[in-house]
Amino acid sequence: MPREGGFKGGALLFDELRAIQHKHGYLPPEPMQALSKQLNLPLYRINGVAEFYPEFHLSPPAKVHVEVCRDMTCHLRGAERLTADLRQRFLPLGKRAVDIHERSCLGQCDSAPALTINETLYRDVTMEQAEILVQTALGGLELPPTAPERPPGKLKSDPYHGVAKYGALRKLVETRDWDGVIATLKAAGLCGMGGAGFPTSIKWDVVRKLPGNVKYIVCNADECEPGTTKDRYIMTYLPHLVVEGVIIGALVAGAQSGYIYLRHEYKEQEAILREEIENCKRENLLGDNILGTDLSFHLEMFISPGGYVCGEGSAQLEAIEGKRAEPRNKPPNSVTHGLWMKPTTLNNVETFSNVPQILAQGVEWFKSQGHHEAASGLKFVGISGDVVRPGVYEIPMGLPLSDVVYKLAGGPPYGRKVKAFAPSGAASGYQPASKLDTRLDFKSMSAAGTMLGSGAIVVLDDTRCILDMVLNTVTFFRNESCGKCVPCRMGSAKMTDILTSWTQGKGTASDVDLIMELSEAMKQTSICGLGQFVPYPILTGLENFREEIEAHVLHRKCPAGVCPMRSTPAAQEARR
Repeated sequence: MPREGGFKGGALLFDELRAIQHKHGYLPPEPMQALSKQLNLPLYRINGVAEFYPEFHLSPPAKVHVEVCRDMTCHLRGAERLTADLRQRFLPLGKRAVDIHERSCLGQCDSAPALTINETLYRDVTMEQAEILVQTALGGLELPPTAPERPPGKLKSDPYHGVAKYGALRKLVETRDWDGVIATLKAAGLCGMGGAGFPTSIKWDVVRKLPGNVKYIVCNADECEPGTTKDRYIMTYLPHLVVEGVIIGALVAGAQSGYIYLRHEYKEQEAILREEIENCKRENLLGDNILGTDLSFHLEMFISPGGYVCGEGSAQLEAIEGKRAEPRNKPPNSVTHGLWMKPTTLNNVETFSNVPQILAQGVEWFKSQGHHEAASGLKFVGISGDVVRPGVYEIPMGLPLSDVVYKLAGGPPYGRKVKAFAPSGAASGYQPASKLDTRLDFKSMSAAGTMLGSGAIVVLDDTRCILDMVLNTVTFFRNESCGKCVPCRMGSAKMTDILTSWTQGKGTASDVDLIMELSEAMKQTSICGLGQFVPYPILTGLENFREEIEAHVLHRKCPAGVCPMRSTPAAQEARR
């Protein structure tokens, strides 16, 4: 696969680091020095890369290394108690035997709580199950594999029921109607489904028209936003649409090389996508001389070394280049100066999977799938938290939120009521139940003062504390800040400290003014979306649930009886 000048590819570096860690359990100094000589890279650079990513360990780990997801849905589903109980149970053995940590979202929000034991992922884990798994690992026995997910029924998104796959690609190779693809996507109104909602046709057209014969395409499958699980679902059950969409995008944009950038916890999806790519190679749909023509495109998997910030486009490109995943200053944009400073098309999994649907079944079909005239196509949404049937659902774009929460997911259990919801994971903040009639499309959500984003709906019932959830979410951002820019690094830490003091009954009224000043500074001066979105949980909390938050600050009480301070008798009774 062509590279731009010398050693540039991060895949080789990360593969070598993984090989060292697999052999030794961590990255000892001697093999790292040997790797420096092998790759002709300064040791300080290799160490700087390794220490940045959570996948790598620079010191010997415990015999059993446990990481419990602590974010949003796992927090709602008892992750904090699970972590505390596990620590208490295995404390007598010492940290050299069993080391238990909290960690950021594992992308299993529909089956919370989730944890990893020696990097093997487990979903919907009880204390009893976790204890048995830890004991198994302590005994040197092989850990059982993760239980497979239940396959869905027939999905409307798949245009290839009963017919050969990759029909849209085969037709495009025959016609070479690149302009036609751009026009069709524009007529369909396809927007980026990763959260930004930028028109796909414009992005592809810009890259296509830029000069030069070296261009790249990247599929962002680094699904690390708490609450978001839809891309995992699509890659599991519609992998052919993802790969076909990437190949079509590459041919249209003029890219001869590309990557699917996948988070490293998604091992099942990695195997599925690798098999799909190999099938395409065997059918001559990938590689040199596609379907006997002079067209070529080479697609590789790039397994992320971890970190939420890798979901930001420019940070993701830095990782692929073998660097620390620190977002780039803009301008220039990655469309014109992307991978190795070459024009690059970057879209997310769901966006690419929509392309074959539109080309195979037509613009009118696509538009007719929406719930109303102003919304086109189908949408995958993940719903988790306080609902009876958490999961990923295929819905018509524009379906009311209430239909997803109550009709599909069954609403809150035990007869509880919805108190609040996050419409798009951590970055979207918290909205009141009164907005549940909002339609799930870009325009309707924006008009309601929120966003469709990645379609990650997290539901809170009426026993939950908004401030507790705001703190959990802001803490996630603090933990995942890459630290490159001061506003994000210092602002997220200060905001976490203030919110923590509020939950402990130590806040003051003046803190609210400081929060507002911090929020504005972070939104205006942070380099990337991570820092810019840190304030949204507390800002939406103050906007929609101010009385509850002020009860903590002004009256030293948690109305829900959740925070470590005095609570009302009614709240204590409700929690029982």
